[in-house]
Amino acid sequence: MSNQADLEPTSLRVGGVPEHFNLPWRRGVERGVFADAGLDVTWVDEPSGTGALTAAVGNGDLDVALVLTEGAVSAIGNGLDARIVGTWVASALHWGVHVAASSAITSWGDLGGEGQRFAISRFGSGSHLMAHVLASERGFELSDDDFVIVNNIDGAERALLAGEADVFLWERAMTAPLVRAGSFRRIGIQPTPWPCFVAIAKPELAERAGAGVRTALRLASAEAAALLDLPDVATRIEERYELHAEDVAGWLEGVRWAADPLYVSDDMLMTVQDRVARLDLVPARLSLTELRAPLL
Repeated sequence: MSNQADLEPTSLRVGGVPEHFNLPWRRGVERGVFADAGLDVTWVDEPSGTGALTAAVGNGDLDVALVLTEGAVSAIGNGLDARIVGTWVASALHWGVHVAASSAITSWGDLGGEGQRFAISRFGSGSHLMAHVLASERGFELSDDDFVIVNNIDGAERALLAGEADVFLWERAMTAPLVRAGSFRRIGIQPTPWPCFVAIAKPELAERAGAGVRTALRLASAEAAALLDLPDVATRIEERYELHAEDVAGWLEGVRWAADPLYVSDDMLMTVQDRVARLDLVPARLSLTELRAPLL
């Protein structure tokens, strides 16, 4: 990628979960590709996930956040002053549905029983929203009383093993070590029926520093393509995120970072919004201009 000498220097605090999906951003910062283009990009890890990331954009701690698509739509629908500015990961996210290894829940048919509690990182997070999606598809309903806030994977492990929660949804590769170690048992996979990660920012940032945001997204996309071309990409991911070779190989077969990160499908946004609205997770439907920023 050539340097863009005419780009005004722009400082961007960009955040996301500390997972393999965001390795291109980490590598871009480490290799200086953003700095070479006149961008001062600081990467911020947020292990608590989408709910914490949307809150960080809302309170000004982050300029751009890479969040789950359903989380972005739900947060904006519930009043977050932000817009979707790009697509980051175009493939679906495969959520593992986990229980404690000793749990009496052994199959899909056991879900929805009286008193079952779902561990979530926080309300408005992907683990929260996808639990509602799972329940809807399996024919039962969840209320706020059915959730236990655990903040992150470590909190979920403690809650499930202590019997304080019963079910936990999280990306399957990241929880695979706990399944392999015998803490969790995975009873199924719940995929998202839409591209899984988008980028969000406040409207005033998109207007004030739109060129910088566009450039950062394009550079990260190029870094993702370059990463996949590395002959040792699987080894790099295994070592950095302490994952098993088999899990990384399976993830690499299915992941697809957005080739055009500035494109956001109108139909996709409406599909996601209709789903979260049907689940009563947003008070009202929004227009496309209220959901996404015209960065193109």
